[in-house]
Formats: sequence, structure tokens, C-alpha cells
Amino acid sequence: MYTDVSTKPSTVYIPIESDNYLSSFCNQLQPYLETLLPLHNHELVIVCIGTDRATGDSLGPLVGYKLHPLNYENVSFYGNLDEPVHAKNLEDTLKLIQEKHPKALVIAIDACLGAPHNIGCVTIGEGAIYPGAGVKKNLPPIGHLHITGIVNFSSMMNMVVLQNTRLSLVMKMADNIAMGIKHCLWRYYKKYS
Repeated sequence: MYTDVSTKPSTVYIPIESDNYLSSFCNQLQPYLETLLPLHNHELVIVCIGTDRATGDSLGPLVGYKLHPLNYENVSFYGNLDEPVHAKNLEDTLKLIQEKHPKALVIAIDACLGAPHNIGCVTIGEGAIYPGAGVKKNLPPIGHLHITGIVNFSSMMNMVVLQNTRLSLVMKMADNIAMGIKHCLWRYYKKYS
């Protein structure tokens, strides 16, 4: 659905092509899990936002597809290629999460556009994201934490840019985000189970 995170000044950009990508990703995400998950009864909800109808916006559903087979008792996933979370069902999904997982820590994952030199970078941070903000949609914020992948550059024609984003880059980003999350969850639940 494309999130605008350009207003978050302390954002750390992790290039997916970096030799130390996995350690950089885990160094950003793991401390959040260690400090926040115990406050949320060790329950985690990961919401992968986007649609497969626009290449650039398919990052969330692809990450959800790659994470869906994970089987941790206290981890739930929303959004994948078969059942994407997008503008038309975001509010219903938020209500469902609130009903089924009222105390869970929520991580929102979405694609975003940014500066050309940050294309191919992943960001991890505290706080909600505003899905659709970059394409002028007024949707509710989601997440205690967010993970975004910068799939292309921001311009006056963001929808066109999303439609013309290389699938190769989006797939690499989805692989890397899913790998990082899997590693962090393995480390966390190995320690607390």
C-alpha cells in the first residue's frame, strides 16, 4: 500500500546488498523484541500490507507468503499473496487483530518509496506506519513497530512508479526481510521457550 516514512528522522537504512545485512537487521529488530514482547505477553502479530496488483506494492504480501509457514505458538500473520491486507480491508483487519490479539505486539510491514540513494534499503523502527499515505489515502495507522522496504524513488506520480518497480528488487527485499524476521524469532523464542 506504500507507506511514507520520510518524516521519521532517526531512520536507519539497511541495504539488502550489504555483506552484513542479516546482522544489521537483527541488531535493529532484536532489541525491540527483547524489550517489548515481554510487555505484550510474548505474543506477536505481523501484518504484511500491500497488494500483488502493483509490483512495487507487493512487498508485504510476498513477505507474508514467505513467513506464513512459520509455526510459533504466540506468532500470528496477516497478509500474504492469497489473502492480502490492503486499503479495502485494513480497518476490518485491525478490528480482527484487536479482538483476537488485544495485548499482542504488532509489527507492520509495507513497501515505501524514498530517495534514489535509499532504494534497496530496509528500515526498522518504533511506532506506527500510515499505509497509503504516499498515494494520498487516509487510512488508520498500524503497528507498534514497522519494517519498510524502499522499493523505488518518490515522485509526483507515485502510483506510476509503484506499477513500474522491478519485481527482481521486490523479491530480493522480501527474501531478506523474511530471513531477518525468521532469524530474530528463532533467537527470541529459543531463549524464552
